[in-house]
Amino acid sequence: MRRRATTPRVFGLLAGVCSALVAAMLVALPAPSALAESNGGVKVMPLGDSITDGYNVPGGYRNTLWQKVGSAGYKVDFVGSMFNGPSSLGDHDHEGHSGWTISQIDAQIVGWLRTSNPHTVLLHIGTNDMYNASGAPARLGTLLDHITSNAPSAEVFVATIIPRPATSAAVSTFNAAVPGLVSTRAAAGKHVHLVNMFPALSSADLADGIHPTANGYAKMGQVWYSALQAVPGSMGNGTVPTTPVTTPPVTTPPVTTPPVTTPPVTTPPVTTPPVTTGCTATFRMVGNWNSGYQGEVTVRNGGSAAYTGWTTNLTVASGQSITNLWGGVITGSTGAVTVGNATYNGAVAAQGSTTFGFIADGNITPPTAVRCAGA
Repeated sequence: MRRRATTPRVFGLLAGVCSALVAAMLVALPAPSALAESNGGVKVMPLGDSITDGYNVPGGYRNTLWQKVGSAGYKVDFVGSMFNGPSSLGDHDHEGHSGWTISQIDAQIVGWLRTSNPHTVLLHIGTNDMYNASGAPARLGTLLDHITSNAPSAEVFVATIIPRPATSAAVSTFNAAVPGLVSTRAAAGKHVHLVNMFPALSSADLADGIHPTANGYAKMGQVWYSALQAVPGSMGNGTVPTTPVTTPPVTTPPVTTPPVTTPPVTTPPVTTPPVTTGCTATFRMVGNWNSGYQGEVTVRNGGSAAYTGWTTNLTVASGQSITNLWGGVITGSTGAVTVGNATYNGAVAAQGSTTFGFIADGNITPPTAVRCAGA
């Protein structure tokens, strides 16, 4: 009787077992992912949609912002679950999600905040909601409440969205609601700050009618940086220059005995200190770019009685116009301009103050003849 060859069958069984083991190992191995970068600096979360991600220009506005904060000596750590950008961008982490709406960001925000624990949040969201803009401001308000309640100590910078010519009316309506959403929460003690991004870009700064060109993203980075500069601590403390300590030579002055004199007795005149009751207006340039700037005016009540309303006058530089203003009601846009209080900031306590902000286009010359009157 011939013996059957068993070797091929045994090898076949072994091959099957090995294949199964390899398959099991491949299933068990986790998918590769980019490691988050951290330099121990102040945690800043860029939050939003494809404009934050940097669609068509990898890194987007984060490229310019990173260079500016680094050049000024600030140490920041971009945080988020997403990762992209060129090698020149020192930190590639962010929370920009292409195509996402406000509600989609809102559905994930609590988990992201718990994971990243940011000290500063840069929020630019709403562009994808312009396809169905009804209720978008309310959705943004809900998102802000979720951010401030889950990260109460974070500095939250909320931007108006950049131009989108195809839905310009919807963008205008949405952006007009943003200052009120921010001011209401700021008045309640939340660390929320308005960043008026819209006027910094024009349609010429858009590559496809939605996403900025490299120059447009650079303008966004400048506006973000100027906004951060206006809030101490939002980027840390920066580099503090040190002065070498020197020890002056020790000298012993000669001992002299002054003559004894009796000073004449005089009675100082009685004076009454002036009573400050006037309204003062002070201008501050928050930031600037090639053809314009973002300004802020502080209106102060120097009197002993509260104001129920106020009016500010200023003269805009030649060749310049105010294209957007928040925190007040403007009359005129060039030359001599008048700004009255908004409905929510007309009441100013004695020795108290309030502010309004604006965007001026044309050049970076500051306004003159800035003055105010309270009532």
